[in-house]
Amino acid sequence: MKRARKETFVAEFQEQLKTTPVFYLTDFSGLDVKSMTQLRRRLRESGAEYLVVKNRLVLRALQGLDEDFPDLSEHLTGPTGVVIAGDGPVEPAKALREFSKEHNDRPVFKVGLVDRRLVAEGQFEQLAKLPPREELLAQLAGVLEAPLSGFVGALEGKVQEAAGLFEALREKKAQEAA
Repeated sequence: MKRARKETFVAEFQEQLKTTPVFYLTDFSGLDVKSMTQLRRRLRESGAEYLVVKNRLVLRALQGLDEDFPDLSEHLTGPTGVVIAGDGPVEPAKALREFSKEHNDRPVFKVGLVDRRLVAEGQFEQLAKLPPREELLAQLAGVLEAPLSGFVGALEGKVQEAAGLFEALREKKAQEAA
């Protein structure tokens, strides 16, 4: 890669790091080209992108970021692949973990960042086990709906009771008038 292309790559990568909330580093050694293509496709379906990068260029991009950006230099050894996702951390983590299980634990998760917070391997596993966002929202809606539907049922019962009382009062008044 020529110097101008490297500088452009570093600037573009740095901009992605500033704006992207989800960022995982992996070691892709042991994967062939066909497997890498499958991994990229699967990550793309989950809303993420997979880049193979030179550690030196990633270090340059990281050096130009804010001081509050965590230091990842100790994880930039060996072959490094970067997962960049803008939609959320769960789907790419699931896709990466499932692919890894199918391919002899390759790629290996090194470290991740979610909203500029470090994600260790144990936390990554927990993210990968979470249900999809839509399912979590449906579960939340169910939790919120249950008490409300009980409240509505209780109110409906009271309205029926009041209607019965008014009907009995109307009948009593009709009998007294007759």
